[in-house]
Amino acid sequence: MFRTSTDPFYEMRRLTRQMDRLMSQPAAGAAGGGAFPPMNVHAGPDGIAITAEVPGLSADDLEISVHRDTVTLKGQRDAAPEGAKAWHRRERGTGRFVRTLSLPYAVDPEKVEASLADGVLKLSLHRPEADKPRRIEVKAS
Repeated sequence: MFRTSTDPFYEMRRLTRQMDRLMSQPAAGAAGGGAFPPMNVHAGPDGIAITAEVPGLSADDLEISVHRDTVTLKGQRDAAPEGAKAWHRRERGTGRFVRTLSLPYAVDPEKVEASLADGVLKLSLHRPEADKPRRIEVKAS
């Protein structure tokens, strides 16, 4: 049966509600795909810079390991705040997480620097001197 309405904006509101419902669900194939923590990776000729958003975590909550061209970030996000009775809305994940990234080239595990400030983890991974690209001079004869 077809709905007849005198409200000219009924259909617009219905579509808006549907879009709101769809957009509130994480998309598995979307950029980031719900992976935690979200990361940006910038690779330059001398090294790689990684920025990860880890709100509410301290340095003690994080474990970072580097092996050749792979970096792994592990951690734990606390569950409910103390004294919480029941959830009204829950959008932030909790529990253990592991995020492993393949890097575009091997890095020197002895020259990794990490800092955490305001919920942002910054990693600086240096490329070994022996692996850096070298410019070869062509001699004319």
